[in-house]
Amino acid sequence: MTPRRAQRRPDEARPLRTDAVPVVETGPDGDWFVRAVSGAAAAKTYRCPGCEQEIGIGTPHVVAWRRGEEDHRRHWHQPCWRARDRRRPRG
Repeated sequence: MTPRRAQRRPDEARPLRTDAVPVVETGPDGDWFVRAVSGAAAAKTYRCPGCEQEIGIGTPHVVAWRRGEEDHRRHWHQPCWRARDRRRPRG
């Protein structure tokens, strides 16, 4: 009998990857840690907070979060992230 893998609760944040180094970007909305995600590494579908559209599997995008808010990181389309001063997250 093989041991079962513990399942993560849906409301729990995934652990932050440590193999990819984020870049700090400063903008009018403060300092953000930003990490690029290649299409090959994009294995899940996410909803972009900038345009409210899906980021599909295999789509390159960015993950951004503020210092100390690693559990609140969000996946953005690259153009939406660059235009975030005009595309604020809703909610």
